[in-house]
Amino acid sequence: MQKRVLNFAVIGGGSGGQALAAYLAYLGHNVNLYNRTIAKIKKISEQGFIDMEGCISGKGYMNLVTDDIQEAIRDTHIVMVAVPASAHKQVASLIAPYTSDEQYIVLNPGRTGGALEFFNIIKNINPEKNPCIVEAQTLLFACRIVEEGKVAIYGKKNHVKVAALPAVRTREFVDKIHHVIPEFIQTCSVLDTSFNNVGAILHPIPTILNCGRIESTDGNFLHYIEGVTPSVARIMKEADCERMKVAEALGAKPISLMEWLGYTYNAYGKTVCEALQNVKGYKGIKAPNTLDTRYIFEDVPQSLVPIADMGMHLGIETPTINSIIHMASIIHDKDYYKIGRKVEDMGLVGLEAEEIMNYVINGEITREVVA
Repeated sequence: MQKRVLNFAVIGGGSGGQALAAYLAYLGHNVNLYNRTIAKIKKISEQGFIDMEGCISGKGYMNLVTDDIQEAIRDTHIVMVAVPASAHKQVASLIAPYTSDEQYIVLNPGRTGGALEFFNIIKNINPEKNPCIVEAQTLLFACRIVEEGKVAIYGKKNHVKVAALPAVRTREFVDKIHHVIPEFIQTCSVLDTSFNNVGAILHPIPTILNCGRIESTDGNFLHYIEGVTPSVARIMKEADCERMKVAEALGAKPISLMEWLGYTYNAYGKTVCEALQNVKGYKGIKAPNTLDTRYIFEDVPQSLVPIADMGMHLGIETPTINSIIHMASIIHDKDYYKIGRKVEDMGLVGLEAEEIMNYVINGEITREVVA
């Protein structure tokens, strides 16, 4: 049986966006690539394709390369958003006037609360729209840009959990995309994808605790393999426990970092440190070459802050996570807690845990809430 060709828009010309766009086009689907600054994807526009190397090798030919968001998403079935989570607000605002109720907008990934914030922004701008926002727990690939128009794919995850907002639409999305990305696996709700966001632990904590090494070597060491020593791993484990307490309070099924490494990469060990050593896809990934990195400016305000703020909302203490937020704020001389994603941004102010659960599953708030 011939597989159905889908029309995709990929929003974002960074590593994740280029990898997704190239892969989807390589599989034979129609792909429009959007980037806010066309100069950053000029070579792709000129040559017409993105080259992949690594565990997936080949060329993905683009249908359209543009900086016009309306053109990018027009007549597409699925909009794959692959930008830093700090850009979700802007992208949601840009998409809101043009999206249709028939489209699926997929955040790759949403980090923590991404789908909730994205939906809240679209509904505030365009109340008549009722888009289906889908949140992926993590990016499908471990990847890096080699040069403009060429991306290295170090590994593809075995499974990526996804959920729609509302969750009653998750199955229809998974059925639609299964022949393209069978690795997308349905989970209960966006509370699972958001609060099982292990990138919140994997990215900023080793970066901040290796800040001296990054500055003295320009990041010339392997981020996960060498940067996560037993002491760093113990701090990661403590922060991970705090994350799971918040997830559990929301009725999500928490999965530990250790469990996630096994589930996603078939990487196991007696400790986090040992399990990370066994992730083949991490062996080529170096630390950031500067502390001006998305591992801090994205993952702290859009991953750790919403966990901490939701913890405060539910009366759960998160002292380890708070300390990482505080250190990041000092390093960048920026109040990340103040500017980060909050319960208010997710449209959940005044809701108790049970009401939040009902909202993400059925898309309904059963009582009038006064903020």
